[in-house]
Amino acid sequence: MSTSSLPSAPSPAPLKAAEPPAIDVRSLFAGGREVVLLHKGERYHLRITANDKLILTK
Repeated sequence: MSTSSLPSAPSPAPLKAAEPPAIDVRSLFAGGREVVLLHKGERYHLRITANDKLILTK
């Protein structure tokens, strides 16, 4: 009785990292220029500058 070898299955494609969620900052600021973010009990200030840039400070 002869045994034939079966072709091996192709290797699975490497998993891609999930895209992080995208949040429009207008929804965070609600018309203002600063929000406070809480992370592990710490407060962080996210501000929109006069040049329309974002700055995160503790």
